[in-house]
Amino acid sequence: MPAEGPVPDALARKLKHGYYAAASYTDAQIGKVLDELDRLGLRKNTVIVLWGDHGWKLGEHGEWCKHSNVENDTNAPLLFSAPGMKAAGQSSKALVEFVDIYPTLAEVAGLPLPHHLEGTSFKPLLDDPKRPWKSAAFSQYPRGKKLMGYSMRTDRYRFTVWVDRQDHDKVEAVELYDHQTDPQENTNIAKEPANSELVNRLMAQWKQGWPSAKPAAAGRG
Repeated sequence: MPAEGPVPDALARKLKHGYYAAASYTDAQIGKVLDELDRLGLRKNTVIVLWGDHGWKLGEHGEWCKHSNVENDTNAPLLFSAPGMKAAGQSSKALVEFVDIYPTLAEVAGLPLPHHLEGTSFKPLLDDPKRPWKSAAFSQYPRGKKLMGYSMRTDRYRFTVWVDRQDHDKVEAVELYDHQTDPQENTNIAKEPANSELVNRLMAQWKQGWPSAKPAAAGRG
């Protein structure tokens, strides 16, 4: 890989080829596992969860792999199958997070939930994928040794606040992307005067954190 500058076209093609090959191979192995569950008659009482460690960039934003707070890195696969779910085979646009997987598994299995959990069981979405859910999802990733980036994704916006790692009250920069008009997050609109009120509103929501983003039916934590 080049120490700096863009990845040459030939190498970019090779990297994409390898990535797609790995995804195809993994897909085939998952298919074998599911086929075996069917063969053994275990599908009717087996909960299946498939998720990715993180998203992945293949040249978007001039970068490769992960290591940032953009949508490419933080939007990851999550497939959930449980016996008796009413919305089997459907998808949902609801915002969920990896911390929600454990409480969902526990609830589906009829196990008690510890009170210290930060995640929210999304079991209700398995029956009604269109129901109102979390108002935001949160992630964080550093930039160098000085900055920590905290990102909040709503149904429309990605809002990232960069703070000093030694003094979290010191905001160094803000990013705002409107997925309605800029789904690839190419234009930071945080400094546009017309968006000052929006930035203030999102900043207030971001400061409230994950407890305030929980769905009403799940309580406010």
